[in-house]
Amino acid sequence: MQKFVKIDAFQKALFIHVILFVTGKNVTFVTKVDSSQMLRKPTMKWLKGKWMDLGSKAGKHLQFKETYDRNTKVCEEQCVVDGDAGGYRCEVTSKDKCDSCTFDISVEDAGEDAGELDFSGLLKKRFGRCSTPSMFFLLTLFTLCAAEDVDVWEILKNAKPCDFEKIAFEYGITDLRGMLKRLKKMKKVEPKKSDAFLKKLDPAYSMEKGKKIQLSVELADPNAQVKWLRNGQEIKPSAKYIFESVGGIRKLTINKCTLADDAEYECVVGEEKSFTEVFVQEPPVTITKMLDDVHVVVGEKVEFEVEVSDEGANVKWMKDGVELSRDGKYRFKKDGTKHWLIINEATTEDIGTYYVYTSGGESKGELDVEEKELEVLQSIADLTLKAAEQAVFKCEVSDEKVTGKWFKDGVEVIPSDRIKMTHIGRTHKLVIDDVKPEDAGDYSFVPDGYALSISAKLNFLEIKIDYVPRQEPPKIHLDTTGSFVNKNTIIVVAGNKLRFDVNITGEPPPTVCWKKGDTVRAYQHKTSMEIHEISEAEGRVRVETRKNLSCFVIEGAERADEGLYHITVTNPAGEDKADVMVKIVDVPDPPENVKCTGVGEDSASVQWDPPKFDGGVPVKGYLMERKKKGSSRWTKLNFDIYESTTYEAKKMIEGVLYEMRVFALNGIGMSQPSASSNPFMPIAPTSEPTRLTVDDITDGTCALKWLPPERIGAGGIDGYIIEYCVEGASEWVQANETPIEKNSYRVRGLPVGEKMLFRVTAVNIAGRSPPAVMAQAVTIREIVERPKIRLPRQLRTKYIKRVGEKVNLVIPFQGKPRPVVTWHKDGAPLDTGLVNIRTSDVDTILFIRQAAREHSGQYTLSVQIENMEDKVNLEIQIVDKPGPPIAVTVTDVWGFNAALEWKPPKDNGNCEITGYTIQKADLKTKEWFTVLEHNRRPSCTVSDLVMGNEYTFRVSSENICGMSDDAGISKNTAEIAKTGTYILEKDMCSSPKFITPLVDRSVIAGYSAAISCAVRGLPKPKIIWMKNKMIIGEDPKYLMQNNQGVLTLNIRKPSLFDGGKYTCKAINDLGEDEVECKLEVRGMAKNLHQLQCVSLTMT
Repeated sequence: MQKFVKIDAFQKALFIHVILFVTGKNVTFVTKVDSSQMLRKPTMKWLKGKWMDLGSKAGKHLQFKETYDRNTKVCEEQCVVDGDAGGYRCEVTSKDKCDSCTFDISVEDAGEDAGELDFSGLLKKRFGRCSTPSMFFLLTLFTLCAAEDVDVWEILKNAKPCDFEKIAFEYGITDLRGMLKRLKKMKKVEPKKSDAFLKKLDPAYSMEKGKKIQLSVELADPNAQVKWLRNGQEIKPSAKYIFESVGGIRKLTINKCTLADDAEYECVVGEEKSFTEVFVQEPPVTITKMLDDVHVVVGEKVEFEVEVSDEGANVKWMKDGVELSRDGKYRFKKDGTKHWLIINEATTEDIGTYYVYTSGGESKGELDVEEKELEVLQSIADLTLKAAEQAVFKCEVSDEKVTGKWFKDGVEVIPSDRIKMTHIGRTHKLVIDDVKPEDAGDYSFVPDGYALSISAKLNFLEIKIDYVPRQEPPKIHLDTTGSFVNKNTIIVVAGNKLRFDVNITGEPPPTVCWKKGDTVRAYQHKTSMEIHEISEAEGRVRVETRKNLSCFVIEGAERADEGLYHITVTNPAGEDKADVMVKIVDVPDPPENVKCTGVGEDSASVQWDPPKFDGGVPVKGYLMERKKKGSSRWTKLNFDIYESTTYEAKKMIEGVLYEMRVFALNGIGMSQPSASSNPFMPIAPTSEPTRLTVDDITDGTCALKWLPPERIGAGGIDGYIIEYCVEGASEWVQANETPIEKNSYRVRGLPVGEKMLFRVTAVNIAGRSPPAVMAQAVTIREIVERPKIRLPRQLRTKYIKRVGEKVNLVIPFQGKPRPVVTWHKDGAPLDTGLVNIRTSDVDTILFIRQAAREHSGQYTLSVQIENMEDKVNLEIQIVDKPGPPIAVTVTDVWGFNAALEWKPPKDNGNCEITGYTIQKADLKTKEWFTVLEHNRRPSCTVSDLVMGNEYTFRVSSENICGMSDDAGISKNTAEIAKTGTYILEKDMCSSPKFITPLVDRSVIAGYSAAISCAVRGLPKPKIIWMKNKMIIGEDPKYLMQNNQGVLTLNIRKPSLFDGGKYTCKAINDLGEDEVECKLEVRGMAKNLHQLQCVSLTMT
């Protein structure tokens, strides 16, 4: 099926005509837009369904073609769809204007019957590429209509059905059945007139992300209430959703639209609804800062930077049409609106054009990578040598990794015993020993991978005239104006290069020997140009030779190179010597033994030792750092140099572990940090203990007690130290060797009769607190105290326990000195084999593991000090279950009743019988049923016996321990004789009936209220509560209760809207009943508002 659509958009500014071309299984849509009244070309987008953008990857199988005529300002775009069925939409946007057109594609079966009037066979030659009769019908119809400019569909829709065949023949329609199907689908159904809406919502709205959109309807009833729904969920007014009501017009304004607001909306008035769909379009992301071309050297880092209009936008990077992915070579970085493409080490393979794409733009940049140039730091010098001399060609380049080859007259030089090639760092050497005439020529060094050549010439000097050389004694000329700080002393910073040039004269050229102490560091003979190194470890030391000049070089001076150096030059004419003192200066060693010597509440004292080696330069001072234990962040404590080796760190947190380290500084620089100190914690001692008092005094001892300090701090309390001294003396004696944790202590070994002073000190990691001192001296002498038993309240009456239970009685007493405690039972001394007795200084304990009846009796406790005594009596009763009653007899039977009598049990369990339980049993069934409980008399009457049955009875006795294990069974039975009278059972079932109705109530808003009624009915009725004839469901505001037919509805904090008519309905299988009441909720208005009440009733 195909819909031909014409859209008026942008107030007649745009006209879209859809034309269909069918080729094979593809469908082609052509959209033409008239933008003559617009400044810029509009943007067109094709979508399938609601979201699928056919311009993205989802539509890569489709074909698009866009043309724009600048003279007529007509934009034409073709979309070729490969026969996919579904709904499609074309959107046209320009700034704040937007329009869209929707159409459907349905794929029909190729085997569909063409109908009785099938002329397709006659036209197959003309339209041989049409795959189905329906497609052929569409193509034929569209061709005929386009040629004659006649709207056949309008003629068919307005014609009578009997004229369809005639019109089809007139316009060459061959598929009559297909025409009828499509005509049926095209017939418009008259919309049902709405009683609630004068104007409904538009079918669709389109808006860009972040802007405001307004939905509007017009109602027939200006007072009608409306509901706004989004995807079926009701919308509540808020800052985002604003409801407006002006007369009969209702508006919904959505502020700052987001993609989440793209949904279906509906306006509900009573039973009627109006639907619409809102499309939120995300504005295209544009590029605000374009890519720049980048020019780098091989190995350098490359960064392409671009800036876009939206922070959350995604960009796509491509190189020469290929999308780049995140791997080891390429990295992508994003910060707000800026995006970077990063290449860590550029190579020549990275040369090309790089593109960045967004949804609304693109940019490109060129990357040019050049080969890295090699710089010649020292070139090769021409040499003129005589026979048997040594030729040394040396050059130095900027890259120490570069290798190369040596050539002579264009031929590569091969190393041998006489010819040697070396490569140390950036220096390349070619050494030829015992030069011969054939060694003369052009020598060159060619670095690998570079178009570069370093050349020099070796000239061979042949002397044919014999002469007697002039002899001159050697002489060393020291220049003391350069690196010398004083005569013959050179100071070098460790790690730097030492180059010492010495001018030497003499004829013939003398031999130079350098020594440090007695060790030969390097040896040079000017005629042979040979350098002899002692060991490989000293390869840093070398001698360079020029005319009348000897250069002693040490690469990377170390502390071991410091010392006195001797230079000796000799030749046949004589010898000369000179001494040079080389002093190596360096940063000092780290300070040592950093430790904490004391702590305070928020401070700590730190001490350290100076560095063992000051670097050859006096230490100027120190820098300190600290950190919390477990942290990796060090904090500087001073920014100015601190000269002392002790430091007090302040502003620390009490209770936190810290570590310290120290740096030493001299004129060269700063040392490495010292080893971290042991962790320490700033802690202050506690305040003094409080309320120090004397708890007890005996001959030679004194018991003290106190309370913890008011201020303890983060260090806590490790314990307390107790000290004492004789009144008037100044020497305090410590009573306990180690701190105690308890808040009490008994000091022993005190002199009897002396007046003593006591003090207590709290101890923690920070030390001792100030002492708490006893205000007055205490005389060490025991005070006689009259004995007194403090009997617990529960033992002042009879103490009852069951057989087998545990008895544990703790009875405190007082008296000094320690009283003598004795126990008696029933006037005789207590047998400790039956009862356990434990006595301490302040109490006595009577313990029975398993109580038996023989433990019952009167116990007497006596506490005696010399001739003073105190006694108490306590009665213990051990009880058990009683035995069964005896002599149970049926004494009389009359009607449906039987009289029973019995005698109390022989064993009452050592306590009073509290009652009897009587049971009956029919001799037929022999099942026992309880008829009476807790009967206190030894007789009873059993009623409601069944006529014609014979009964036996049994009686159980009961006391405070429970019912007897056995029961006494009656000796005779009771037989109920038949009298010919029958009792009919009454049917108790009834329909529900309210016996107490609901009552009208008036309550105050905000105070919980309840309404109640009572109902009767069998079976138990189902209860339903309703408000204004609407059933109250599982609303947490309401609590419904049913207690034995009394029904209560609790309303939690009612508001003005909870007023109305409440109904309670009861239903069972026999019928139903209901009651109702009116609930009025009154509310007190604030300020100038009057008292209002709301009462809602159902009509």
